Amino acid sequence: MTKSIYDFKVNDIDQNDVSLLEYKNKVVLIVNVASECGFTPQYDGLEKLYGKYKVQGFAVLGFPCNQFGGQEPGDESEIKIFCQGKYNVSFPLFSKIEVNGPNADPLFEFLRSSAKGILGTTAIKWNFTKFLVGRDGMVLERYAPTTKPEALEADIEKALNKK
Repeated sequence: MTKSIYDFKVNDIDQNDVSLLEYKNKVVLIVNVASECGFTPQYDGLEKLYGKYKVQGFAVLGFPCNQFGGQEPGDESEIKIFCQGKYNVSFPLFSKIEVNGPNADPLFEFLRSSAKGILGTTAIKWNFTKFLVGRDGMVLERYAPTTKPEALEADIEKALNKK
């Protein structure tokens, strides 16, 4: 049985295997992202959070997803160029995944079941759903796509200061 995010391996945007054990003892914000979404400007806020808190042990992990309105049509190299070029993204990006349905990535199945959405649903409703994970690898909170990254600062600081 999965106990934390540290039990998962994923592929980064360059198709390298990454064990989420690399993020052990860090506070992590995991987000399903897209380049052609109304919420795409949140990349800017996510990057600012990453820049502000990474020295304290905070990471943002972006997982591109094309399941919502075809808003992430590009391949990994196009996604990487877009994110770095338009939003100066320096936080880790991963390969394109599905977050719902029979082909959902196991990490997102874990996240969804750990922190349910509105009315107890587990399905992710849209891109830029955010999961805040504590230093123990367990989900602390789930945020709707409409929740701006800057609105998470108090929760991030609280998680960073928890021993």
